[in-house]
Amino acid sequence: MSVVYFIFQQTMFFAIPLLIVALGGMFSERSGVVNIALEGIMTMGAFTSILFLNLTADSLSGQGQLLIAIVIAMGTGALFSALHAYAAINMKADQTISGTALNMFAPAFAIFIARIIQGVQQIQFANTFRIDSVPVLGAIPFIGDLFFKNTYLTTFIGLAILVIASIVLYKTKFGLRLRACGEHPHAADAAGINVYRMQYAGVLISGALAGLGGLVFVVPTSTNFNATVSGYGFLALAVLIFGQWKPVKIMGASLFFGLTKAIAASYSGIPFLSNLGVPSYLFKMIPYIATLVVLIFTSKNSMAPRASGVPYDKGQR
Repeated sequence: MSVVYFIFQQTMFFAIPLLIVALGGMFSERSGVVNIALEGIMTMGAFTSILFLNLTADSLSGQGQLLIAIVIAMGTGALFSALHAYAAINMKADQTISGTALNMFAPAFAIFIARIIQGVQQIQFANTFRIDSVPVLGAIPFIGDLFFKNTYLTTFIGLAILVIASIVLYKTKFGLRLRACGEHPHAADAAGINVYRMQYAGVLISGALAGLGGLVFVVPTSTNFNATVSGYGFLALAVLIFGQWKPVKIMGASLFFGLTKAIAASYSGIPFLSNLGVPSYLFKMIPYIATLVVLIFTSKNSMAPRASGVPYDKGQR
């Protein structure tokens, strides 16, 4: 049973950042703007927040420090994504090229600034955020061991974001207008909706969640940041497509890919896998092979928002 707990907890460590970032991508694409800059935004969010953890290690620790880092990561992500929003919405730039430019810029910027500040690009931090057992809830049989022991606050934040995203998208006027802009922006404009404003909102929400996802990815799985999030932004795009741009399905896709990532990263701690004698590089290939296989079988049936990726021009019909 301890192996089951271990696999589940490791899966959650990898699935939650995927969930958060993919939900961010959903908000952007639902507004009509493709955001493939998720990788770069994650890198920037992780960089500023981990740098904060490093610089405040002597004065702060625990959940309070983590909460401040979360705010910094989200703020950084929103600001960085504003560059993509301006290029895609105001300048009518190709959204793929704009996102690619940000993906290339982010790690170079993180390395450059880190070397200026501390002389090396790798930023160390003390992980004081793991919760051994949540009071009361951790004592619940089975459920307590799965969800409320050896966990992180970010896990519960990710699940809360899932609930909030579902409510906002389907139960609020904002969500209805956002979806209208991603499907029929000219009809939305004719109905009095400011399409440009809604697209900016979608991209900025996307950036805030992607920046948070960068921090959430690094904290449970490492004690340093080396200007990379290991392709997680691109994997989140696969999760978004596999999840059909719908929150609940995105959660399911995140758990699937999180499991493959957990196996790749922690196979040595799983007896029946470590005893197989399979080379380690084969396990590390599993998430990316799974991504390719899933996209091959699901991409034909994917139903992306109709106007996603098409620059909206108010003067054209």
